[in-house]
Amino acid sequence: MGEAPADAVLVRLQGASARYLEGAPLALELVSLVARAGEVTALLGANGAGKSTLLRLVAGLLAPCAGTVSLGGQDVARMERRALARAVALVPQSERVAEGFRVRDVVAMGRAPHQDGWMTARQQDRDAVDDALGRCDLAAVADRSVETLSGGEQRRVAVARALAQRPRALALDEPAAFLDIRHRLELHELLSEVAARDGVACLIAMHDLDAAARIATQVVLMRGGRIVAAGPPDDVMTPPRLAETFDAEIDVGVHASGAR
Repeated sequence: MGEAPADAVLVRLQGASARYLEGAPLALELVSLVARAGEVTALLGANGAGKSTLLRLVAGLLAPCAGTVSLGGQDVARMERRALARAVALVPQSERVAEGFRVRDVVAMGRAPHQDGWMTARQQDRDAVDDALGRCDLAAVADRSVETLSGGEQRRVAVARALAQRPRALALDEPAAFLDIRHRLELHELLSEVAARDGVACLIAMHDLDAAARIATQVVLMRGGRIVAAGPPDDVMTPPRLAETFDAEIDVGVHASGAR
């Protein structure tokens, strides 16, 4: 996937603010954040905290009304759309099922930014698709129609399509939604592996605090469109900061085995 050296800053938001309609309240306000190659950044916060908006800014689907968003040192707002599509992949919180398409066909759509206008598949495209299917445990259903799959399987198809894209940055909005326990654990470990092995900057909006503490290099607590705190999980996920973020008494503990 990405070729950036480990610890290189791939995503940078500098004083970024955003709103969805002119004159509407800000959905994101004065957010500054970096995400590095080889690391997982977990975005945590209640519904409406601004997590999805931040991911949309990174993917170039929403332009900031103030501040900047850059990817690999380039201003996302000025990047050519095809180049941006090669650099960042977004897995949205929900999307319409691609009816009439096989699982393999949908995953292959992730290769579109790398192909010519005729969508000619090369061997490297086929290899990327097969690799993504295998890593997301979808090889056995590769020839089934997507609409026949369960909600959890459809989520894994969306993640596989993003992996097939071979991006430098992955923006995932609740990717584990609808997954059973086994596949949820496997997906979180997969994303951690993708970041470390492929040098990808993974930004994940999630509600699973235990998973965030386990796999994230950086945790970002968000509330009301602003960042409450950002840093390593042990520094950020303290009871006072979690209470400030969620309006609830929360403690992320450590089992006797040493695993969160």
